[in-house]
Amino acid sequence: MSFERLLNPRSIAVFGGAQAQEVIRQSDRMGYEGEIWPVHPKQAEILGRKVYRSVEDLPASPDAAYVGVNRNLTIDVVRDLAARDAGGAVCYATGFIEAGEEGSELQRQLLEASGDMPLIGPNCYGILNYLNGAMLWPDQQGGQRVDEGVAIITMSSNVGFNLTMQRRGLPIAYMVSLGNKLKFDLHDAIHTFARQDRVTALGLYVEAMPDPKVFEEAVDVARELGKPIVAIKCGRSEVAQKIVVSHTASLAGSDVLVSALFERLGVARVDSLEALIEALKVLHVLGPLSGGRIGAMSTSGGDLTLLADAMGPSLSMPPLSKEVSERLQSVVHERVVAANPFDFQMFDWNDEDRLAENFTAFLSEDFDLALCVLDYPREDVCDQSTWGGAERGFVRAAHQTDTKGAVLSTFSDTISEAVAARLMKDGVVALAGIDAGVAGIQAAVDVGAAWSRPASPPLLENFGQVQDGSAKVLDEAESKALLARCGVPIPPSRVVRDASEAAVAAEGLGYPVVAKALGVAHKTEVGGVKLNLRSADEVSAAVLKLSDLSDSVLIEKMVDGVVAELIVGVARDEDFGPYLLVGGGGVLVEIVKDSASLLLPTTREQVLDSLLRLKCAPLLKGFRGAPAADVNAAVDVILAVAGLVEKDPSSIVELDINPLMLLADGQGVVAADALIRLNPKSTTGA
Repeated sequence: MSFERLLNPRSIAVFGGAQAQEVIRQSDRMGYEGEIWPVHPKQAEILGRKVYRSVEDLPASPDAAYVGVNRNLTIDVVRDLAARDAGGAVCYATGFIEAGEEGSELQRQLLEASGDMPLIGPNCYGILNYLNGAMLWPDQQGGQRVDEGVAIITMSSNVGFNLTMQRRGLPIAYMVSLGNKLKFDLHDAIHTFARQDRVTALGLYVEAMPDPKVFEEAVDVARELGKPIVAIKCGRSEVAQKIVVSHTASLAGSDVLVSALFERLGVARVDSLEALIEALKVLHVLGPLSGGRIGAMSTSGGDLTLLADAMGPSLSMPPLSKEVSERLQSVVHERVVAANPFDFQMFDWNDEDRLAENFTAFLSEDFDLALCVLDYPREDVCDQSTWGGAERGFVRAAHQTDTKGAVLSTFSDTISEAVAARLMKDGVVALAGIDAGVAGIQAAVDVGAAWSRPASPPLLENFGQVQDGSAKVLDEAESKALLARCGVPIPPSRVVRDASEAAVAAEGLGYPVVAKALGVAHKTEVGGVKLNLRSADEVSAAVLKLSDLSDSVLIEKMVDGVVAELIVGVARDEDFGPYLLVGGGGVLVEIVKDSASLLLPTTREQVLDSLLRLKCAPLLKGFRGAPAADVNAAVDVILAVAGLVEKDPSSIVELDINPLMLLADGQGVVAADALIRLNPKSTTGA
């Protein structure tokens, strides 16, 4: 299904009253040069245009139609448009699937009525095309015509409305609100806009991620076409998730897994609309950044301190090389220190040539991005003219050194849309505010880092669903036996039925040993584990106590020389299927919540990167004189668990190794405790 006629229409039919008139009014204001055909049963003229009585009366098949009538009439109009072979329709009306059972039936009828015709909505504002001025939108909008720009895809019409009102200099080529996504979903929009030659980047406002697989496929296409994506995914909090469910009539999904998906695919995630705008500006003007080495300059040490405090772990202001430092020191005022960040002070203020010389010397360092912090006076009551020397000097230096450059204000009020437009023409991005600006830079660095790596393998498919309560639970001994067959090291052990068997088993294993009641969940909470047993008498006494909890007991060799503990788990999500969880292990796992989620299939590099980003990572590397842990062996175990799931994605309902005990580097790891729940139809545990 092609959305091209709807996206770039040469003729528009509009249906309805006030909403339809606004489509005409806004399209006229934006200089749309195509035909607009109002359709109304009673009026003879609308905004100077002849009015048609029905779809049949139109002079030709419209490329696009804006249907701004009630939900029942919408179905009839869409049916007639489809019969007329229209290029597509925007359905504004509400009261469909979001309105319960009756609305769901009407949405089914709408889908049937549309046939093969493209459709956006229902329950949406529609689409804005700032390239040709077609405003299929029932309200005011604050944008302007552009030759190229970003495409913004939003699941909230009001968020889209608000974004059109931005005054930060972001050129928007398209804005679309998806509404109920009946025939034009998030992945369809990504596919469509990524293929537009005059679209430079894509921005997403996402409330729900119902199909990660098709999202992955769409993002991969955008990456192949060189179109970076930055997104807000709302619904982090419990309250926000409830609003999302109510608003979109769909599940918000796991926020942690969405972050993992974005990182896997190279979609930069931001947390505010301001950061979204700034990130899109960076990507539009400069594209993805190859790294986070920042060269920063300002007339104020205070500004530079604020900037330094705002920078995240993947951004840095590296010291100047000796060569660049000496070159810079030779051209600056004697009281200016040649360093990064570069406080060039006011000695040469408004001397464009001198500042260009200073900045060029500074930018001869190999920075991934150069930042010039400039706060402009208010245009309405102040004179900005003396700021021109610094601005033009920076632009000249960026061009001369072929350095990607940005002018950054400390907060949004001190840089204007006019300044942003002027800088953009010179290939320099204007960033409004330190926090949002740094977030925008970080997003461009994140995309650049992702694009520098090979694309991740496709997500798992055919993972099925398992009904609650139907899973087959393996006890610890059975779970460890299954893990051992997959190459996971486990302690030597024996399953016993009474105290005498336990004493014999302990003698064979060698002391000290641990005794565990089998088939008991959360054993430590009910006294189901007896540690550090060093004699037959101690073992026999322990088994007698455990007999109240279970008919069978696991006698296991104690693990010595533990350097660190991890948890390795498998969980399932309705949309994402099975996924890995790795984190700091032991009894504090639920309190500290030091974990990372990995979508499957995964790679050795992704697993290692996740481990080294945990809060407990210092323990893995050797903390305060302790030996480093055998991280490579831990990665081997995690990949073995991943392989178990990847071999049969429907098999594992839940898996928990806690703790995975890490010995010193080169000495391996041991799965000290484990629990597995299997799909009852699975043959994995057979």
